[in-house]
Amino acid sequence: MFAPDERRWFFAGARTALTGPAFYVALSLMSTGALARAADLPPEAAMLATALIWAGPGQVLFFGALAAKTAPAAIAFAVSLSSVRLLPMCLSVLPMLRAEKTRRTTLLLAAHFIAVTVWTESLRRLPDMAKERRLPFFFGFALTCVGLTTLTSGLGYWLTAALPAPLAGGLMTLSPFYFLAATARAARDGSDWIAIGAGLALAPLTQAFVGGGFDLLVLAVVGGGGAWLASFYARRVVA
Repeated sequence: MFAPDERRWFFAGARTALTGPAFYVALSLMSTGALARAADLPPEAAMLATALIWAGPGQVLFFGALAAKTAPAAIAFAVSLSSVRLLPMCLSVLPMLRAEKTRRTTLLLAAHFIAVTVWTESLRRLPDMAKERRLPFFFGFALTCVGLTTLTSGLGYWLTAALPAPLAGGLMTLSPFYFLAATARAARDGSDWIAIGAGLALAPLTQAFVGGGFDLLVLAVVGGGGAWLASFYARRVVA
């Protein structure tokens, strides 16, 4: 799949994931095994859901709807709708992965792996890389995160009986906290910090009044767009 130099960057992405990010997301999604058990499904279902759905909120919707015996078409629609929140992340990462000979199918495959952890680390690391190195690094990083998380999803299924409910719920919060810390670490100028502050302030409002999987999309447009406009006019004033 990759040339020798590309394989080197693929394994560099895998090693980067194993320095911490892959373990954070793997621990945070371990509780999906508990959700599969609650829905009377086998551990393989938890592992398959992680590999195919990937994002945690989509898995919560999926197993919750199965437990409630919701119609399959409605489950598919709900999970798809929850993924709308990932659209701004895809739009910010995929252009960095596109090179002269990159196939559209490759970019579509890459889009599947873009969720909170992969997105934050991509924004942090890809801009400083040569364009031909970005795609193999991305896939090495993303596949390591998904592979490790798939294993821990199955492990979580078997640990459900021994894992206290508060601890299982606490594990789900690791990914958002890591996302916030990684975003703050990747901030480059004042507009980034304005966007982070706007996100923290507006997130409860969009969650309460928008919801339905569109809250993050609205938050990105209002908070991120507002931060960009503030930075744009600030640069004009200084100039």
